[in-house]
Amino acid sequence: MPLWLDLLRTPMAAPETDDLRTMRRTFQVLCVLSGIGVIAISPLVALFGRPASFVVAAILATTALHTALYVFRKNRADNAFLDAAQSSEEHA
Repeated sequence: MPLWLDLLRTPMAAPETDDLRTMRRTFQVLCVLSGIGVIAISPLVALFGRPASFVVAAILATTALHTALYVFRKNRADNAFLDAAQSSEEHA
């Protein structure tokens, strides 16, 4: 069987669970907040003073940590799904 056909038949990712969906949406919100915070840092500091920069830094740190956790859990779910799919193909 050609490689391209084999790749088409192989599932590429696990079905998304409710927990992973929530994590993905949280990741998206954190990314948008990070972007807004970085773009609007000057007006935020002018309005709220130094605490605004700490809030933006906290959002950036939270985004980085959440991203690492999401990628880890998503890869683990994908690998488990693909391993199960391969073992079921071998038994068939």
